[in-house]
Amino acid sequence: MSENQENQMEQTLEVGTEVIGKVIKLEDKQVIVDIGAKFDGIIPISELSHIHVEHPNEVLSESEEVQLLVTKLEDEAIVLSRKQLTQKQAWENLQEKLDSDKVFEATVMDVVNGGLVMDAGLRAFMPASHVEAYYVEDFEPYKGQTLEVKVIEMDATKQRVILSHRAVVEEAEKAKKQEVLNNIDADSIVEGTVQRITNFGAFVDLGGVDGLIHISQLSHDHVDKAEDVVTEGETVKVKVLSVDRDNERIALSLKDTKPGPWDGIENEFKPGDVVEGEVKRLVNFGAFVEIKSGVEGLVHISQIAKEHIGNPQEVLQEGQKVKVKVLDISKTNKRVSLSIKEAQEEQDNVELKKYQKDDDDQGFQLGDLIGDRLKDLKK
Repeated sequence: MSENQENQMEQTLEVGTEVIGKVIKLEDKQVIVDIGAKFDGIIPISELSHIHVEHPNEVLSESEEVQLLVTKLEDEAIVLSRKQLTQKQAWENLQEKLDSDKVFEATVMDVVNGGLVMDAGLRAFMPASHVEAYYVEDFEPYKGQTLEVKVIEMDATKQRVILSHRAVVEEAEKAKKQEVLNNIDADSIVEGTVQRITNFGAFVDLGGVDGLIHISQLSHDHVDKAEDVVTEGETVKVKVLSVDRDNERIALSLKDTKPGPWDGIENEFKPGDVVEGEVKRLVNFGAFVEIKSGVEGLVHISQIAKEHIGNPQEVLQEGQKVKVKVLDISKTNKRVSLSIKEAQEEQDNVELKKYQKDDDDQGFQLGDLIGDRLKDLKK
């Protein structure tokens, strides 16, 4: 560069001017650069980066060209800053990210009381409450990690930038939840993981959104506690009963994915069978008797006893075990007709036949005995 050009450069240089410098020498505490002026420029080590630097060679190398900002003009020295220029550019970049709600990556520099110090082109802070969508007890493992973040606050007067990883996680979860809600339909069979158990049922994670299995939908049998049927962390197949996309609610059924008590009922019981059951309910017109878990049949009042009764309570009580005869069974209508009276009659007939047989056997034995004694008398 000619002397005239150098003089023009010196006349245009002022604090705040951006220049391009070529690294001449890396010293322990500063960097010497050629910016085309009469005097070389000096970058103090503290002005190299927004992060701590032990030696300039961590950031720059000889002959490298770098953009710099003039911070001070002395008689025989031009003091420059790389940090201030990069921070200015980073601030503008982060402001654009805040305005556009953009997701980007930042590295955890340090763990401090109350959160994380982040490298986002300049020193930024992430409060502990914005690290994850759940409570984090120990932040040390985050040191050195790169996280996807959003800018949630900037204060130019304090040069403060606040970042959030939680906002990114929650946004992703919301998008995933919406995708599941849009693609799930009633009557479909899906797989999920039991997340929480309550006194009214169990919540199942379907991959971003929870569905509820009401306690009445856990089993074909009566369920007192959901823990008796499912456990947290268990993978289950469930049927979707309904989807409320506006309120983000999904109703599920576990029992509808399993064989019901009426499945194959016609192969288990046939008209004429006599089986044991338990009286479950007494009503004016008869009694409901459970012959299999989940399967109740009606014993009409006329089929309860041989003699006439005014109401079932005269001869039956709930919880009582009784023998019943299957009169008719319909899987389609889920209806079974039973008779205690006919079951008793059959039992009476069996006992009568047994008695008669025993009596006949005894008669032959008596005849034989008398015959033998008559023979003895003739002798």
